[in-house]
Amino acid sequence: MIVGTAGHIDHGKTSLIKRLTGRNTDRLPEEIKRGISIELGYAYVDLPGGGVLGFVDVPGHERFVHTMLAGATGIDYALLVVAADDGVMPQTDEHLDILELLGVEHGAVALTKIDAVAPERVDAVRAQLAARAAGSAAASWPVFAVSSLTGAGIDALQAHLHATAAAWTQRNAGGHFRMAIDRVFTLAGAGTIVTGTAHAGAIGVGDAVLVQPRGLSARVRSIHAQDRPAQRGRAGERCALALAGVEKADIERGAWVQAPGLANVTERVDAAFTLSRRQAKVLANWVNVHLHHGTDDVMARVAVLDAERIEPGSTALVSIATERPLVACRGDRLVLRDAHAAHTLGGGIVLDIAPPKRGKRAPARLQVLRALAAGAPHEALAAALAHEARPVAQLASAWNLRDDELQPLLARVGARVAAGTAFAPQAWDALRAKLAAAVAATHEREPEMPGVEQNRLRRMVAPALSADAFAELVDELLRAGKLVRRGAFVGDPAHKAELGRDERVRWERIKPLLMENRFQPPRVRDIARDTGIAEGEVRALLKRVARVGEVTLVAHDHFFLSDAVAAMAEIVGELSAARGAARAAEFRDRIGTGRKLAIQILEFFDRVGYTRRVRDDHLVRRDNPWRAEERRP
Repeated sequence: MIVGTAGHIDHGKTSLIKRLTGRNTDRLPEEIKRGISIELGYAYVDLPGGGVLGFVDVPGHERFVHTMLAGATGIDYALLVVAADDGVMPQTDEHLDILELLGVEHGAVALTKIDAVAPERVDAVRAQLAARAAGSAAASWPVFAVSSLTGAGIDALQAHLHATAAAWTQRNAGGHFRMAIDRVFTLAGAGTIVTGTAHAGAIGVGDAVLVQPRGLSARVRSIHAQDRPAQRGRAGERCALALAGVEKADIERGAWVQAPGLANVTERVDAAFTLSRRQAKVLANWVNVHLHHGTDDVMARVAVLDAERIEPGSTALVSIATERPLVACRGDRLVLRDAHAAHTLGGGIVLDIAPPKRGKRAPARLQVLRALAAGAPHEALAAALAHEARPVAQLASAWNLRDDELQPLLARVGARVAAGTAFAPQAWDALRAKLAAAVAATHEREPEMPGVEQNRLRRMVAPALSADAFAELVDELLRAGKLVRRGAFVGDPAHKAELGRDERVRWERIKPLLMENRFQPPRVRDIARDTGIAEGEVRALLKRVARVGEVTLVAHDHFFLSDAVAAMAEIVGELSAARGAARAAEFRDRIGTGRKLAIQILEFFDRVGYTRRVRDDHLVRRDNPWRAEERRP
């Protein structure tokens, strides 16, 4: 269990920790000289029944609230310290607000310096505290009257902390490892050391990590967990990680040590935000704030999504744009302070780290955010997918879920995963219907064609969908017999023409011309010249033959025999397998044509989705679709 102190300056937080642990958490010369805490301090004590109780001591001065926030992130239990002579003071109030905003529900109150006041003053401050804590989780916290000077009441407080720690349920170590860095230093023989409270997951000696948001790769050389050498550290423990591969100068407080698989760096988040009930003013739109997240402090702007403004004590949905990258996941806590860092405005919970750039106030989008804020995980996921498909990798990073955690969740909501993208079942069914309707409409509009090129069909049906995901959609309809593949085209099984007798006769006159040089057949005008058939008739006839599937239109007025197209596709596949990609010069040499025609053929393969062009390379995306006509996988 990790205990974090809170309270006004000079109320005895550090002295109390020294009494409880025997360690002085003030380590800087300036702190010792001035007698006030400036930086975070740490202390640990062995529990009688085994285990370690950790303490994070925070400064109480109003100028160091940002440091207090860095120390309070990730703690399990709060120790609010209030001096009996002063009573509740400004930072008592602010620190208590911050604890509530960070979701710290468990704690105790240490009423210090009782040796300096009369008993009735102790009772008066108890009443003052009760009034201040009313309506919050702190209302149920036990109050211990203590003196760090005489030791009065210390045993009772210590016994309470030890008993609470012994019964504490260890935090679930689900998700990938995440730790907000609150201190960086170097140690002889160990190198760069980073410390913090692990927010999620587990880490082991030898594991690879990334220091975000800079994306610095490192390896864990050694671990201290709860101030003890360890082979592993896990969520809820204070960890010191010795990192190989990075320098101290490259890391600062606010960065995160994370598992390499997490891609959660963002500059925009949507959140549910609660304005403190102690605020005198409403929160207007596009206000500048200090955003505190983990151990980081970054300037940001807040836009209210579902209201014109936020009233004190009320909650609203907000969009937050930060001045520099944030490393966040759904469920992370945020605290906002005013632009001058003079007082705390309120806090919230991250809902989405990849919000849409448009339609952020649309009713459907607001409904998704409300589900993300209030629903159980499966309900939140169902609402999110109903609004838009999400890449599985993006979901895993945004929600910090391992694959073995995300897959059951996807299965529970009936999600259809295609090419790494998750769809709501109703959204996938709607895409199937839309695709079939688009094919039918194309057949009616272009009866001479055998179907629709797959890439063209994707642009008609779902242009934002990846080509690979769309290919899975098409393949599903092929397997169901709803579509057939005719070379590079997909079409309705019922849409197939037969050539009439006269058309067949004319086609038999033309076919040898295409066979003579199958990789460089004559164009429509050349066929018309050689056969004496009118150019318009040749064009119409070849379109009819294309509908039957015997030829394929590769470029304008340039029809190839479909088996020649299949052979050229095989050559592209061979070049790609041998060299990683097909290029125009090598392809030209293999088929024995000019460079211009070779480029046109490769562009056709790109256009129909068999290949994908990356600069001068043409990368094969899928199996040769001409290998078998009218096939259903």
